[in-house]
Amino acid sequence: MENIFSNLNAPQLEAVQHTEGPLLVLAGAGTGKTKVLTTRIAHILYQGLAQPNQVMAVTFTNKAAREMVERIEALMGRSMPGMWLGTFHSLCVRILRKHPEYVGLNRDFTIIDMDDQNRLCKQILTEKGIDIKKWPARQLVNTISRWKDNAWYPSDVPETEGRTFDGKGVYLYEEYQKRLEVNNACDFGDLLLKAVKLFKENADLLEKYQNWFKYILVDEYQDTNTVQYMLIRLITMAHKNICVVGDDDQSIYAWRGAQVGNILRFERDFPGCKVVKLEQNYRSTSNILKAASSLIANNKERHEKTLWSEQGDGKKIEVHPMWDGKEEARMVADRIESEVGSGKTYHDMAILLRTAAQTRSFEEMFVKMHIPYTIVGGLKFYDRKEIKDAIAYLRLTQSEKDGLAFERIINVPKRGLGESALDNIRTAASTIGGSLMEGSREAVRVGAAGRAASKLKDFHQLIDYLRSKKDETTPDRLMELILDQSGYHDMLRSDKNKEEAQGRLDNLKELIRAMQEYDSIEAFLEHVSLVMDNEETETDLVRMTTVHAAKGLEFNMVFIPGFEEGLFPHQRSLNEEGEKGLEEERRLAYVAITRAKQELVLSYASSRFMYGHFEPAHASRFLEEIPDSCMKAKSGGGRQATWRAGSGSSYDKNDKYNTPLFGRDKDYVPNVKPMNKSGASFAIGERVFHQKFGYGRVKRQEGNGPAEKLTITFEKAGEKKLLTALAKLTKA
Repeated sequence: MENIFSNLNAPQLEAVQHTEGPLLVLAGAGTGKTKVLTTRIAHILYQGLAQPNQVMAVTFTNKAAREMVERIEALMGRSMPGMWLGTFHSLCVRILRKHPEYVGLNRDFTIIDMDDQNRLCKQILTEKGIDIKKWPARQLVNTISRWKDNAWYPSDVPETEGRTFDGKGVYLYEEYQKRLEVNNACDFGDLLLKAVKLFKENADLLEKYQNWFKYILVDEYQDTNTVQYMLIRLITMAHKNICVVGDDDQSIYAWRGAQVGNILRFERDFPGCKVVKLEQNYRSTSNILKAASSLIANNKERHEKTLWSEQGDGKKIEVHPMWDGKEEARMVADRIESEVGSGKTYHDMAILLRTAAQTRSFEEMFVKMHIPYTIVGGLKFYDRKEIKDAIAYLRLTQSEKDGLAFERIINVPKRGLGESALDNIRTAASTIGGSLMEGSREAVRVGAAGRAASKLKDFHQLIDYLRSKKDETTPDRLMELILDQSGYHDMLRSDKNKEEAQGRLDNLKELIRAMQEYDSIEAFLEHVSLVMDNEETETDLVRMTTVHAAKGLEFNMVFIPGFEEGLFPHQRSLNEEGEKGLEEERRLAYVAITRAKQELVLSYASSRFMYGHFEPAHASRFLEEIPDSCMKAKSGGGRQATWRAGSGSSYDKNDKYNTPLFGRDKDYVPNVKPMNKSGASFAIGERVFHQKFGYGRVKRQEGNGPAEKLTITFEKAGEKKLLTALAKLTKA
């Protein structure tokens, strides 16, 4: 053990050797928390303080549990059977298998998955006469899961919560639990809920487990929810030999039930607990850590700690102000190619995004430039369900013979045209030797559609209307019609799973944005086919991911685009949660920054295409909270003091258009030319000069005043869309 201890720094060693009583290990990003956990368990076992089966260690993923077992066995030099090391769910299963009769189960109870939950909830809703269009089965599953995370049985659900599902939420929950009982089954939420019930109602069993487990360790304690917290509290109330490891600064899962308060109040829950701070970071350079520590210090609800490193200052963080999102994607792609040309691998680099919808512009730029990439923890943009649905509508509008598109969207949104109706349509199509659309029309004409006839007529009218518009409107406008007239937008807006539905709506807005670059449906669909055909089999790939999915990962070089107000921090989070939401957003930014080991590149746009047009965009307030000394500005000169809050701040709501950016002083006002007779600053066809893109001619003009934008075909740089107020154009 002395050899093992020699690899620990002083705070790590302190945490490992403190074996008696409650211990809170505040482990900052990259400070070696897994090493502390595994070495502490090995120390306890090596000293004979407990047998392997008298130690319980809780992780959040099976992968983390396997890694911990492997490390402990490597430290001990032998296998360690019998350890209670795993996720909350796996450990609760072990407990419930031993005592199923106490919670109304048989020993061979089954654990149902999400598909089974959906099927069961749909069955209950249908039987009870609940409109599943208004209240989808998935929403009932999510609601019940959230209630179980809060440790609520039906009788515990607050009255305000139970008003969902037309006031029948609690009744449906009761019915759901009865069905599970009849089937001798549990869902994942039950595993913890029933374990808590077991211990709360059986003092003798609780005492047995309290005495049996001499040491309890919990990883990622900042991510625990209410029922997990209750379980740990119950088991540790006797000896209080509990060690929790976590970082409140990395608590970013409030939207799925995590309670950062669990780690913040640990010292109150366990008076006299020892607190050890792990602040030496082994991952990142000092400039990156200084930025992260200064940023997160602005949060009020946190344990104070400051990361530091012995790896030297490293490169300064780059900050790139860009004209728009398209130029931002080009900058990142160009930089990646340059770095690869200098000897880096694609695998060295990652792009971290605040929202999944942001991937689209980068994916398309990477396809164009033949840069291999993968999406970590998610689907590629055109693989997402809502995007596939929307494009299927577009394909059917383009060609009625597209049977695959027909099958995909005939009942999306639900319009009472299920599998039996589709079987009849297939039969009719086969009989006449035509497409499914032709078969559906024929089935209606000859009366073979039965009760589905009126629904099919409505569908035919929808497609006919869309087809009548496809040649007289732009592809993006046609897509807006598709989503509105089909009811797809309304379906998502009425979805009670607001977080997921809003993400899908954001993706559809990004799809419409993408379509504005194409003059015809054919050109756009051809483009999508080429993008979808770009499947890479190699392993040297740029990794693209949301910040939520990046937690626990690390990369040599990290790009964080979209570092601007309304996007990062996200406006929806600020609107819904206020100061609490801002602190969660700041923790997200902290997590994003600390994924970088050697180089970090931040960027933001001066204008961002949103809601069908370009909107002026402003640098994130988080840039204000990062010290000048660890940053350097690119493409716009040095950073100015006037950029600080209080003198034209980048997030001053009263300063919508004239916000100072890098290299501009406080008196800067956009150089808008006098309007010509058409109301535009420049005439169509007029030759202009831009400092970066060179000479070009104005192709299209939209809007006026500060919101005016021009589409310009440059002689060398190709076509660009620019905000006149920011472009500094001159007549050539």
